[in-house]
Amino acid sequence: MSKLTDVPKRILIGRALRSDRLGETLLPKRIALPVFASDALSSVAYAPGEVLLVLSVAGVSAYHFSPWIALAVVVVMFTVVASYRQNVHAYPSGGGDYEVATTNLGPKAGLTVASALLVDYVLTVAVSITSGIENLGSAIPFVVEHKVLCAVAVIVLLTLMNLRGVKESGSLFAIPTYVFVVGVFIMIAWGAFRGLVLGDTMSAPTAGFHIKAEQEGLAGFALVFLLLRAFSSGCAALTGVEAVSNGVPAFRKPKSKNAATTLTMMGVLAITMLVGIIALALATNVRMAENPAHNLLKGGVPVGPDYVQDPVITQVAEAVFGNGSFLFIVLAAATALVLFLAANTAYNGFPVLGSILAQDRYLPRQLHTRGDRLAFSNGIVLLAGAAAMLVVVYGADSTRLIQLYIVGVFVSFTLSQTGMVRHWNRHLATEKDAEKRRHMIRSRAINAFGAFLTGLVLVVVMVTKFTHGAWVALLGMCIFFATMTAIRKHYDRVAEEIAAEETPSDETMRPSRVHSIVLVSKLHRPTLRALAYAKLIRSHRLEALSISVDPAETKALKDDWERRGIDIPLKILDSPYREVTRPVIDYVKSLRRESPRDVVSVYIPEYVVGHWYEHLLHNQSALRLKGRLLFTPGVMVTSVPYQLESSEAAKKRARKRAEWNAPGSVRRGPVERKPKEPVNRG
Repeated sequence: MSKLTDVPKRILIGRALRSDRLGETLLPKRIALPVFASDALSSVAYAPGEVLLVLSVAGVSAYHFSPWIALAVVVVMFTVVASYRQNVHAYPSGGGDYEVATTNLGPKAGLTVASALLVDYVLTVAVSITSGIENLGSAIPFVVEHKVLCAVAVIVLLTLMNLRGVKESGSLFAIPTYVFVVGVFIMIAWGAFRGLVLGDTMSAPTAGFHIKAEQEGLAGFALVFLLLRAFSSGCAALTGVEAVSNGVPAFRKPKSKNAATTLTMMGVLAITMLVGIIALALATNVRMAENPAHNLLKGGVPVGPDYVQDPVITQVAEAVFGNGSFLFIVLAAATALVLFLAANTAYNGFPVLGSILAQDRYLPRQLHTRGDRLAFSNGIVLLAGAAAMLVVVYGADSTRLIQLYIVGVFVSFTLSQTGMVRHWNRHLATEKDAEKRRHMIRSRAINAFGAFLTGLVLVVVMVTKFTHGAWVALLGMCIFFATMTAIRKHYDRVAEEIAAEETPSDETMRPSRVHSIVLVSKLHRPTLRALAYAKLIRSHRLEALSISVDPAETKALKDDWERRGIDIPLKILDSPYREVTRPVIDYVKSLRRESPRDVVSVYIPEYVVGHWYEHLLHNQSALRLKGRLLFTPGVMVTSVPYQLESSEAAKKRARKRAEWNAPGSVRRGPVERKPKEPVNRG
């Protein structure tokens, strides 16, 4: 069985790495950028479309507001990036927003941030992959027809790639991410050259369509609400910024400086691409509608349910490069692929945050340990399971999933920046150096503005998206918060119970007496071995205990006991209902009641067998009895094994497993070269 599981494991995730190889998995900036920033960079593939979709409710005339909405998103992006540059320098341990909020605002604030980030990471995987599936489905009908299955398959593939380790997965993801970024910049540059220099007229495939406004003549509060909703949808471009602050430990030294540089690069690239795509979308007359089947008109007639609405970036690429051109195909493929890989940001952020929370006893401790490839394997698998469940429940529909998005990330933004303000206030109270104080005051101003702006955006997102699905994200945050609180209470309660006391107690004092009991069913070799072993152990009282279920067997046992002259008293308990476990438990409890300071030691003879099916035929009563005795205070249970002949086969199998290594599980070291002997030239 070990071979059957080890071979595919090594094939899928590679050979195991030693703990001292952890330094080899650290990332240079060129790899860290696609690993931690792929979410923010890829969001430009759908964020412009979300803005235009919301504005289409008021018709094409509302599209002229999109540059102002893009400008507002740019301001928020610059602010968040500048704020998080302060975070990575002040808190480089990888706790990110959670550590900042916990340290400066208290455990509850930290737990709120952690809950928000965990939800957001799960949604990042679900939204990115479903969006990528929909982009790919426009070219491959099979993907659209089975989009749930395909989305789950992509999640499984990404999970396996991340289980191989951060560095390997980052190297795999770097190429498509850079191809996507370069492709978008080429599209923006070539589109600007054609429009501004050559004077070409570029038209998107939907340029000749008309939009039937759902709400015509919007003005006043209704128009403001629509613009705020479009702005909140555009803020999807900010998701993933916090992942860099959580992933600082994965950077090469100097960690904080490299993380801050990566943040700046990510912000500049994302902002430029977002503004460029929206500008080209307006220049090429892209038309988008929330309900294209009815609200998108061609020649005055609705396009109908068979129409597939391509994303904004695809329509712009077709207008700039031409349908079917090489650059169009490359960018379309890179866009679909990078949307899949955007989920990798969550695959790096969620397990690290889960490990920190596990270390703080808010999540099971299994999430704190690294797997064979020095990745947090349990956290990766947990994230994949939660994302796959969301994809199935929402039918891999990105339009429905994206309504749940960005609530959690702006909760963490706001609390984190508020915590940073308190961080600088605390340090300014003790710092005397004038230059350092000026730096702290400047940093505090940046974080204070960031807290104000992200808090304002959070209010906008909550107001405009609550009824559209944001309440589900809030519910998920509450569930995470309650679950982690309960886990922490459990660990605290256990720690309090098992803490060693400074003064002597009943647990540290030697028990007054040890009452040993050997369970006997028949007089055979396993029983004789258990009796002999129990006699070697120092006990104040030793007795054999048998349960009378069959009078004939009990009489035979008594006769055999007397005939052999065994010098250990045999006590027989009647069991009128033919139970074995209950009479033993009742007897042990009665001994404890009589002498609470006594320890009762129970010896159970057991067979050791060599085949799985033999376990079903032996030791069932012993297993049930041990399970019950574990819950009885002051009782020690000792198994006395007796190896049957079939156990030799198991021993041989174990020896072979110990000597066998799966292909790739052990790597030979470098060949040692013998030093050359000096040549005697005399």
